[in-house]
Amino acid sequence: MRVVPRRSLPLLSAVAALWRHGGAAAQSSSGFPERPISLVVPFLAGGSTDIAARILAERMAPHLGTAARIIVENRAGAGGSVGAEWVRHRAPDGYTLLLGSASALATNPAALPGQTPYDPVEHFTPVALVGGGPMVLVVPASSRFRTAEELFAAVKAAPGQRTWATSGAGGIGHLTGEFLKIEAGGLQAEHVPYRGGSAVMEALAKGEVDYSLEVLASTASHLRDGLSRGLAVSSRARHPLFPDIPTLDELGLKGFEITTWNILAGPRGLPADILDALSRAARAALAEPGVRERLAAAGVDPAEATTTPDSTRDFLRSELAKFRGIVERAGLRLGR
Repeated sequence: MRVVPRRSLPLLSAVAALWRHGGAAAQSSSGFPERPISLVVPFLAGGSTDIAARILAERMAPHLGTAARIIVENRAGAGGSVGAEWVRHRAPDGYTLLLGSASALATNPAALPGQTPYDPVEHFTPVALVGGGPMVLVVPASSRFRTAEELFAAVKAAPGQRTWATSGAGGIGHLTGEFLKIEAGGLQAEHVPYRGGSAVMEALAKGEVDYSLEVLASTASHLRDGLSRGLAVSSRARHPLFPDIPTLDELGLKGFEITTWNILAGPRGLPADILDALSRAARAALAEPGVRERLAAAGVDPAEATTTPDSTRDFLRSELAKFRGIVERAGLRLGR
């Protein structure tokens, strides 16, 4: 997921202006919406997905009509699966949407199929890719490891004795870590799952574990405050917020790329005119420089404003296949 460079902001301003002048066109022929829309966040309030949802809800609504309202509703549990499953069973009328995450719509179904009673591609209607960001290989500030190479060497020298933390079994951090263990030459370390990213970062700050792979949004404040140290990012390019942290690809793990992301979706079977209205409103919001800046500040790299339902479905399908491949290669048998 790449950030649009600042030189593109004038163009984005022009695009946003065009959307504003044509905002009424985003309404469907059926008069949708005629009542408030519920945007479900499958996590607790305050996280990056929740913040992104509130930004999106605020700026999508005007593009759906002058009286349109989008209300954010938090339904947390099971790494996002509880909220996703709830949306899945709502009527496909456009009044209940999901801002799903990589965990809810890809890693949980891939790693925990017995506990995830839905197919992300078949049971939802993708609307738009909203944004994403890299995972960060992070160690405590007190750690003696200054580089990823030093950490890998220490893990290999003492198989099974080093510990790595995640925000939950089957989540994006867990599968990224399993992929790293494979790609770095068969690392063996003890997996310590915590209940959420904030608990992971607290454990790192206290030096309770040796390392973790956490989403940028969770690690950013700790990195800035010197509570933890970033050794690498999982994207193909360095992140503009932390340009001194190298990528795993440039450290020798060629082609290594895993990012977390957020997708706007509805239940399966959204009518074409309502899907079109929602898609155009999402693109209009993503074209606004202010929205892009606010998302970036929350640790979410905004997606291109050209996202469509078809491109989002293709992206989701490819991500699901990628994580299923990681589960297979790692030999994980979680919840089976």
